[in-house]
Amino acid sequence: MPRRCLTAALVLAAIVPLAGGAAAQDSGYPAAPLLSTGVTVVGETLRYAATGPARVTASIVTIAPGSKTIVHKHGVPMFAYVLGGELTVDYGDHGRRTYRQGQALMEAMDVAHFGVNYGVEPVRILVVYMGAEGAENVIPQ
Repeated sequence: MPRRCLTAALVLAAIVPLAGGAAAQDSGYPAAPLLSTGVTVVGETLRYAATGPARVTASIVTIAPGSKTIVHKHGVPMFAYVLGGELTVDYGDHGRRTYRQGQALMEAMDVAHFGVNYGVEPVRILVVYMGAEGAENVIPQ
């Protein structure tokens, strides 16, 4: 009986790490998670455009010191990663938030907002729009 228990324990020890780790495996290179969420920074549930075939657009946005963006919304989910600098975003009734280098976020979609660079260096942000043909990435208000 003890030998069966030992064998069963060894089999479980071999199988459990494989089952748990299979989903977490990547390409074998170190990876640091940036963000995993189903909501925007103001709590909206993410929803994808259904206007046509999927279209992902990635850009690096640069905002000069003392500059601000237009007031806008997003018609599609937008992932952002701050590469450098600091940006304060005004979400109206939802308050203001300041994002700094190394922070990642899913931007608000249905809440009008604008960003201001109050710093002394340019803000550089990698933005990735997860949209579709015919959907507006940025909607001026």
